[in-house]
Amino acid sequence: MKDLEIKCPSFENNGNMLKKHTGFDADMSPEFQLINLCADTSSIAIIMDDLDIPFIKEFNHWLIWNIPKTDKIPENIPSASPVFSFQQAMQGVGYGVNRYRGPKQPFFVRNSHRYVFRFYALDCFLDLDNSARKKDLLEAMGGHILQTGSITGKYKR
Repeated sequence: MKDLEIKCPSFENNGNMLKKHTGFDADMSPEFQLINLCADTSSIAIIMDDLDIPFIKEFNHWLIWNIPKTDKIPENIPSASPVFSFQQAMQGVGYGVNRYRGPKQPFFVRNSHRYVFRFYALDCFLDLDNSARKKDLLEAMGGHILQTGSITGKYKR
């Protein structure tokens, strides 16, 4: 099976994210293209984490799952859970809310941060409600992951 490749029209892997994808602007989720998605995929999950918060391994910004099999995730997924316009995909609690939350470092943080978007092709839809956190999602995906892929964007205030 080929690796799941992720592309984003807004930034290259390890490239700089556009301001519109941050809390300093529209705070809209980026568009993604999924290449080589496994034929047996039923649903897709995405986890976005900041990799550069001091003293914390990863800080979760976004969780979304039960995205029906697709090769394109649209930009600006609405802040709702379930997301009715996306066949009731669910958004869990990341960064304290049930929606995409892009980079928004405090004023005293001047270094660039890396934001990794991890994609999971799953063999089922998950029975989780919108109070789920990253730990809950990872646990529910156990034994159901067919493929993984990721893309990392950077942002500096």
